[in-house]
Amino acid sequence: MHLIAKKMVFATAEPATSASPAGTAGDGHQQILTFDENQLLVSVFGVGNAHLSQVERVLDVRLSSSGNQLHMSGNPDDLDTCRSLFEALYAQAQRGEAVGPDDVDACLRFAGKHQVVAPDTAGERKAPPPQQPLISGFNGDTLAIKTRRSPVRPRSPGQAVYLDAMAKSEMVFGLGPAGTGKTYLSAAVAVSKLINEEVDRLILTRPAVEAGERLGFLPGDMKDKIDPYLRPLYDALREMLASNELARKMEQGVIEVAPLAFMRGRTLKRSFVILDEAQNTTEAQMKMFLTRLGEGSRMVINGDQSQTDLPRGTNSGLAHAVRVLSGVKGIEMVHMDENDVVRHPLVARIVKAYDQSQ
Repeated sequence: MHLIAKKMVFATAEPATSASPAGTAGDGHQQILTFDENQLLVSVFGVGNAHLSQVERVLDVRLSSSGNQLHMSGNPDDLDTCRSLFEALYAQAQRGEAVGPDDVDACLRFAGKHQVVAPDTAGERKAPPPQQPLISGFNGDTLAIKTRRSPVRPRSPGQAVYLDAMAKSEMVFGLGPAGTGKTYLSAAVAVSKLINEEVDRLILTRPAVEAGERLGFLPGDMKDKIDPYLRPLYDALREMLASNELARKMEQGVIEVAPLAFMRGRTLKRSFVILDEAQNTTEAQMKMFLTRLGEGSRMVINGDQSQTDLPRGTNSGLAHAVRVLSGVKGIEMVHMDENDVVRHPLVARIVKAYDQSQ
């Protein structure tokens, strides 16, 4: 049987007559993928077929390349997943985008090889049950965030839910551990809306709680004092905009990075406002911030409820807001967990270990 899709030919063979040895790939089904553009395959397969080895470590398949063909054998369900995965990577290469190990990992996540669990509570959103068609969704333009540099795409089902919420709602809470992409993705959405003139300003803020928002003892002027606390926000912006453009927009006030204390008394119109490290706000600070929302504006509040640097006995404004605002129309709360961590794999295991110890 021959199937033609996206300039590739998929040839499916009958199951092998001899059974696979124990511990090897599945029950011996075979498929062959034939690609039209041979020059793209170094990127798709990885240097030294590194991407094939990466897939083999997760799926119950065995892979080998020959010319413009990929030979696959193994479990039928995993073969279907593998075929969809390399179709997505090939489409990405056809668009002229680099393909790396992170993209392979993202496809595996969308194939359901990382179980995503989130609270099923009223007013909260969770990732849908992983399913194979999401692999193509990972690579589709509908989920891509356009920036001045390369497009930004979700790398897990939880991140896809988070991006969808930011596209549809005026106020979104992004809740989850470090490494789930909360700051990076919200900055990408904000920059995209700024480029498309959907908002006039981009404002990023976070509480300088490490210094108790009393910055006088630090050397330098006010900018020098607050920069260390805002560095993660600058880093995210530099991923989206060229350095000269970022500097120009900050000088013009189009992009503003400031500590939370500077938000008091302001009404933010036609702005995209991101509050980062929201778990370090007090209840009063959180209420102050949320009531800054003005006409034509959107707010994203990011935080990890398991990590707070507030003084002992001080309640977290993020935890309080989640309790008070759950179910309020127009506000979405997206929960991510260790399955959405896209940093070094060890980070996900560290997060899981800490969660289990509590």
